[in-house]
Amino acid sequence: MTEEQGDPRHLETLDRDLARFSNLEMATSYAARPMVGIGISLVFVLLAGIAAMLFFGQQSNAVIVVVAACLGAYMALNIGANDVANNMGPAVGANALSMGGAIAIAVIFESAGALIAGGDVVSTIAKGIIAPESMGTAAVFIWAMMAALLSAALWVNLATWIGAPVSTTHSVVGGVMGAGIAAAGFGAVNWSTMGAIAASWVISPVLGGIVAALFLWLIKSRIIYRDDKIAAARIWVPILVGIMAGTFATYLALKGLGKIAKIDLTTAVLVGAIIGALVWVAMIPLVRKQSEGLENRNKSLKVLFGIPLVVSAALLSFAHGANDVANAVGPLAAIVQASQTGDFTHAVSLPFWVMVIGAFGISFGLFLFGPKLIRMVGGQITKLNPMRAYCVALSAAITVIVASWLGLPVSSTHIAVGGVFGVGFFREWDAERRIRKARLAMPDRTIYAPEERHRRKLVRRSHFMTIIAAWIITVPAAAFLSAIIFYLLNVAMG
Repeated sequence: MTEEQGDPRHLETLDRDLARFSNLEMATSYAARPMVGIGISLVFVLLAGIAAMLFFGQQSNAVIVVVAACLGAYMALNIGANDVANNMGPAVGANALSMGGAIAIAVIFESAGALIAGGDVVSTIAKGIIAPESMGTAAVFIWAMMAALLSAALWVNLATWIGAPVSTTHSVVGGVMGAGIAAAGFGAVNWSTMGAIAASWVISPVLGGIVAALFLWLIKSRIIYRDDKIAAARIWVPILVGIMAGTFATYLALKGLGKIAKIDLTTAVLVGAIIGALVWVAMIPLVRKQSEGLENRNKSLKVLFGIPLVVSAALLSFAHGANDVANAVGPLAAIVQASQTGDFTHAVSLPFWVMVIGAFGISFGLFLFGPKLIRMVGGQITKLNPMRAYCVALSAAITVIVASWLGLPVSSTHIAVGGVFGVGFFREWDAERRIRKARLAMPDRTIYAPEERHRRKLVRRSHFMTIIAAWIITVPAAAFLSAIIFYLLNVAMG
């Protein structure tokens, strides 16, 4: 070894150089991940097109079906990347599930919901947004559905990139509306239906937030703020799990099992009440055993809510797969039917292969791009623990049931994220209430200054404003994109 090589300064330089190479390798690996994800996505889209070619290659309109299948696959990828995060985010944010575990559960239950209980029929054009007869010809209808599908997928892709959870159903609705206006004018749009959808922008998150906040208040007042938290938990956790079981049984009966059996609201509620009561009775000895030896502190309570939270995430995913996937791939089914039979004015059958594209696309999209939105919903809006996440999951199911009873069109995305907001804002209100109470009890005690309390807000306002803005402009943005795409398709096809 030379004197220069033995010099400590030389060794420090070498360490710095090695560190630079290490950092470069890390940066390269991170840069490669998005490219890998995009590459796998492109392969899936191409495989969907090849599969459609194998099935329909002998028909004269095979090219249209192949292109539509590729667009449907692209849309499904975006549903997985954005929509599914709303079901899994709270469980991951509360540390009840790892990211890998959440993705595995979501892939299994979303796919099962889509393939087992996915809807047989979707309405002619996205729940009656436009009058199909206004389209004139099957060709115009096909281009309109192509534009709607592509614009919805592009908008959801953009929303995922900026980190905003948006409604894929609303994106499809906006796409259909924009294409319909471009094809047949404003008179083609069913404005009463659009008005109800616009109202749901407010109703969905507000209802979800109120229900989640009420359950968090119940948990805090009956368990967390009690002197003997474990004794209180032994009484209330079985009741809360029973409520959850009954609610999800009702929710799945209404929203997830329409393909297997048609169940009215009264029957669904009765079934849910029976299942809820049975689960409540079964949970009493289980919670008692699980709580043995736990310390009398809040951290111990998290153990009791972990498993119910995981189960609720799985059930939400199943119901989402059954209920929302059909809405997203509906335009693809409409294109296939119109191109094969020329019929575009009647109800659209949903072929099994279309649901397969939807199910697999969701799985790939979630696996490749879902973690970003899962982290956003689960931890970046407000801090969640198992009790708060439980309130969010339960509010999602209860709000959908109440909305079905009232006949209101609501978005599962808006409800779930609204539940997260509701929990966060309730925590802010509760913290302020306790500070005021402490100030009255001990006037001489130092309390956080107003500026410091503002800095410690429990809901991040930047995320709140970004998400609300994305919700408001989803339908107009998708409609504008769709109208432009329809115009370009019309010009290209002469």
